[in-house]
This record gives sequence, structure tokens and C-alpha cells, in this order.
Amino acid sequence: MKLIEADWPAPAHVRALTTTRQGGVSVAPFDTLNLGDHVEDCPQAVAQNRQSLLRYLQLDTPAQWLQQVHGVDVVEAQPDGEVRVADACWSSEPGQPCIVMTADCLPVCFTDRQGSRVAVAHAGWRGLCNGVLEQTLQIFDDPSQVIVWLGPAIGLDAFEVGAEVRQQFCERQPEAGAAFRPVAGRSAKWLADIYMLARLRLHNAGVTAVHGGGFCTVHDQARFFSYRRETRTGRMATLIWIDAGSARCE
Repeated sequence: MKLIEADWPAPAHVRALTTTRQGGVSVAPFDTLNLGDHVEDCPQAVAQNRQSLLRYLQLDTPAQWLQQVHGVDVVEAQPDGEVRVADACWSSEPGQPCIVMTADCLPVCFTDRQGSRVAVAHAGWRGLCNGVLEQTLQIFDDPSQVIVWLGPAIGLDAFEVGAEVRQQFCERQPEAGAAFRPVAGRSAKWLADIYMLARLRLHNAGVTAVHGGGFCTVHDQARFFSYRRETRTGRMATLIWIDAGSARCE
């Protein structure tokens, strides 16, 4: 199973990573480690992929899976196995996995510098524009003491949007204009830098430690699912949790 570990200065007992499309049992076009149960993949294959992932990571507590709706709601992760409607979740309980799924949208991991609370958010352009990152930050006492990692998402050269998307971002934050580049020969079309947009929003909210970025789910077909590239495709998962064994040792 091939995973991408978060490259950030989080406390050692905070674990964060994104899965790739490699290491599961799903068949094309969901090959192979599809973790989305809403994309018309075989339900048994998805269940086996999810179980294999959590077993590989030695996670015994049931993960908090979400029904994501491109909104801004944030829920506390629970070990009851219930799927909750939200686009972000958090926990302060050791061993409780928090998960979002993506296939071009931006997954964002959060922790405080003590590693006493963690969160993960699913930030498509709508959620990002409407404040899902700011809403997630509300569960922390001091944004200046929060460390953030930006996981794999669609890159600037692939993320073409309409003028109305640029306008919505700029209305909320004028500096967001710098994150858009006009598409040559295509009137009212722009290329959007979702990583820059997230950094701008986080900085404006008081976060100074933002790491990650630089991936492109569209162009890296070997590692990532991409809805924009293929439409009928799987989903990666981004997980964050407080390692129970390490937390007890500190």
C-alpha cells in the first residue's frame, strides 16, 4: 500500500497522510485503492479497501467517514461507525481517525502545536470560498498555534474555472485575484491556484505555519484519482489522528 505521509513539523504523535490509488482490490476505472462508497464501485471492494487501510495503519477505533456536500459544516469524530454529513471533522481522542475523501479537491490537515487536537477538511472551491477552513479553525483556541498541511489536489495548470468563481473569491478577499491566471484565447476563463487560495485564507485567519502543496491530481495519473480527468473514478482518503501509543508515552 503506497501512502503519502504529511511533510510538516507536527508533534511526533500526530499522524497524517493521504492514500494513493495503489494497493487495493477495486477494478478499473476504480483501480485499485478506491475508498469512496458513492462512485458506483463494488460495495464489497470498497469495504475491503477501507478495512485493509485501517488494518495497515493499525487503527482499531472505527474511523469517522463523512458524506461530503461541499459545505462548511464541521463535526466531532465519533467511534460509533455512523457516517455524518459534513465536510470536516476533528478529534482530541487518541486513536480516533478523522477522514475526508478527495479526487481533485483539496484535503487540509490541522493540528495544534501540542498535538492535543486534530482536524481534516475537504475544500473544493465552493467550500473553500464559503469558509470551510475558517470553520474548522474554530475548534482550536488560537489559530497562530495551528499547523496546517495541504494534501494532494488539482494543480494550477489543470484547474480551469469561470469568471464567476474568481469573482466570488475576490469579493471575499481581494488578494485572491493573485491566485488566478487568464486562459489564453478563452474569454472569461481562468486557471485557479487552489493551494494559493487556501494559503491566503489561512493566513488571513491567523495561521502562519502552512505546509504541503505542489501536487497535481490531474496530471499524476499513476498515483491519484481525478474527477476532472476521468469523471467516473475513485477517491483517495486523507486521514489524521493522534497516535494512541505515542500520546501515552509523552
